Amino acid sequence: MFQGIWVNKEDGQYRAELRGINKEQLPEGDVLVRVSHSTLNYKDALAITGASPVVRQFPLVPGIDFAGVVETSADPRYKSGDSVVLNGWGVGEKHWGGLAEYARVSGDWLVPLQPPFTLRQAMAIGTAGYTAMLCVLALERHGLTPASGPVVVTGAAGGVGSVAVAVLAKLGYEVSAVTGRSEQADFLKHLGAQHIVERASLSAPGKPLTKEQWAGAIDVAGGHVLANVCAAMRYRGVVAACGLASGMDFPATVAPFILRGVTLAGVDSVMAPRAERLLAWQRLAQDLDLALLESLTQDATLADALSLAPQLLEGKVRGRVVVSVRG
Repeated sequence: MFQGIWVNKEDGQYRAELRGINKEQLPEGDVLVRVSHSTLNYKDALAITGASPVVRQFPLVPGIDFAGVVETSADPRYKSGDSVVLNGWGVGEKHWGGLAEYARVSGDWLVPLQPPFTLRQAMAIGTAGYTAMLCVLALERHGLTPASGPVVVTGAAGGVGSVAVAVLAKLGYEVSAVTGRSEQADFLKHLGAQHIVERASLSAPGKPLTKEQWAGAIDVAGGHVLANVCAAMRYRGVVAACGLASGMDFPATVAPFILRGVTLAGVDSVMAPRAERLLAWQRLAQDLDLALLESLTQDATLADALSLAPQLLEGKVRGRVVVSVRG
């Protein structure tokens, strides 16, 4: 038996609880991992609370990422004792995830732990930080450099946003951080943001085009926020979109794209190919200040994750939550 968060739906009742689980109950996979740390992401909070139907099968252990040590492996790429990381691949949605002491998964979904990170540090970065780096890589692929001009990050006090601000600032960009929490201004400036933008200024319906402000953007919000960011991009600016915290709709016009040549680049972290994942982790090792990483991280237990989930959905959690699954 081992401990894990168990999500089930019976007789129309949705429930998440911390309970004992048998190893025999784990789903199929060729690698058994003794999980050390996981995280609490927006999607995990949805899975735990049932606020959105992200869980595709019941029962299920949530947790879209984890870091741990291989216990047994039928995959020749991994052996007992190897430190590994998993992000995405539908884990925590349709395959049992990382918010438990053990996980059995496909070796295709794993990547080796990237030096110099510890298992905890890898989850301090987690899927949020890995997604942030995928967004940075998308901006770079479309030609953005610090010389191009300022960059804006929405949802800047959250998991993706906080890592994005820290990485972009270290790379030399002039960063504007968008947040609805004015009390986080000092925290965001500590991460490297030079300007704080009130979320309310981007949350209402706006004009098709507004004054050119930013050369690049990383957006986790969607909805009117994304539409207004696109409307304020400079000529041939680039927007990397990776989230929907403000909604799935995109109430915009084609004006920014056909009149200013703006590029809207979608970023998916769930099914990203292995080579891109490895590059993202290598770049994180190079471009993320570990001291800053510690400042945006809080630790939690599996039991804490249950109570923190609704707070995260309410926007009351700052930065990254690392879950030590072994207490």
